[in-house]
Amino acid sequence: FAEDMAYLRWVGIRPVVVHGGGPQISARLAELNIETEFRGGFRVTTAESIGVVRDVLRNEISKPLAQMITDAGAQAQVLSGEDSNLFRAEVTTLDSADGPIDIGLVGEVVQVNPRVVFEAIEAGRIPVISTVAPDANGQLLNVNADLAAASLAIALGAEKLMVLTDVPGLYSDWPNLESLVSEITASELEKLLPSLESGMIPKMQACLSAVTGGVPQAHVIDGRTPHSILLEIFTVSGFGTMVLPS
Repeated sequence: FAEDMAYLRWVGIRPVVVHGGGPQISARLAELNIETEFRGGFRVTTAESIGVVRDVLRNEISKPLAQMITDAGAQAQVLSGEDSNLFRAEVTTLDSADGPIDIGLVGEVVQVNPRVVFEAIEAGRIPVISTVAPDANGQLLNVNADLAAASLAIALGAEKLMVLTDVPGLYSDWPNLESLVSEITASELEKLLPSLESGMIPKMQACLSAVTGGVPQAHVIDGRTPHSILLEIFTVSGFGTMVLPS
């Protein structure tokens, strides 16, 4: 992945990396005997765990990833939603048939100030961004990386949003492997969204909000396949599932 990012920069494409870190966060919380609970695909984040989330994302993921990109021949810059007011978030709850579900210090991005990202890009660097963000009072919130990436893609006027996951793309009828969708419009996706598997919902929601917010196309691709990003960008057939505006 790091080599692919460096290659894209070398051929004149300007990638911006936004990442989460679910498995690493879970592992660290387990080490510290802090219990992890998930509701509707989102980690319930407590005052006790938010500092752990922030440190793991920055020190265990952003920094090594930026170093790998640098080793591959491109410059990288570590950022988070806290830096230069990049993201401002608000606490969010989950909707359910029984009413809103509290998921703690989890937020959604309500404001993006992309100046620091533009500055990094103009300086020839690849921004590597983790998604914790303060609310209006300065309380740090855990923000879903896919949804934050969509907000940033819109603010940057990006050409495309690419969401990496661990399945080949969107299945309209999971677990039927014949139901892999290669292309879908925003209005078709909107109808399908409630029926999707919970872990896929934030990823498809990110694609939906990106294309409805002005990003020309969004893709969900299998990050386990070597060079999947290059296959999507540089081949006619593409890779994974492409979401287009209606």
